[in-house]
Amino acid sequence: MGNHETNITWQQSVISPENRMALNGHRGGVIWLTGLSGSGKTTIANELERRLFHEQIHTFTLDGDNLRHGLNSDLGFTQADRAENVRRLGEVAKLFVDAGLIVIVAAISPFRIDREKVRAMFSHGLFTEVFLACSLEVCEQRDPKGLYKRARAAELLEFTGISSPYEEPLHPELTIRTDELSIEAAADLIWEAVVTWPNTPLAR
Repeated sequence: MGNHETNITWQQSVISPENRMALNGHRGGVIWLTGLSGSGKTTIANELERRLFHEQIHTFTLDGDNLRHGLNSDLGFTQADRAENVRRLGEVAKLFVDAGLIVIVAAISPFRIDREKVRAMFSHGLFTEVFLACSLEVCEQRDPKGLYKRARAAELLEFTGISSPYEEPLHPELTIRTDELSIEAAADLIWEAVVTWPNTPLAR
């Protein structure tokens, strides 16, 4: 048996979620942005974080690329490594949510099973999956990091949308056509969703 089974006990915080809600004025929760590279995840996350912060809402963005510079720097892009990448993102997001923050996760997170495992970490209503739907053609035209060009030249292997699949969410809380809407309009839709839907983190 490993130490996980024999020596480790979960330690409950002495500060309850209700205590943190009373201090912050809102519950914690996750807004999980998923979509192809170039679909607008980081840009929309930044705009949404700016709006939340402006409204004095405790928030933080976890960008998938940023975490690959540190916490997930040991991971590659095999399916197993992608699954572990998303699992770690989910675990970190849960810590932030337990602290009472609204966490925005911007990550391709290409496989449904991995996203659903993260969803299962959270109580009902505290995980909002937002699918940023954008055609591969438009994503390739944008190609802000030059990744599609490199993938087409076989310089990047297992690249999502080209040589590795992206599984669209079947039942996301919100789908936004980012090849048809502006960044501001997309952020508006997410803002309205998290503020007005029942059981979402900012529901009044």
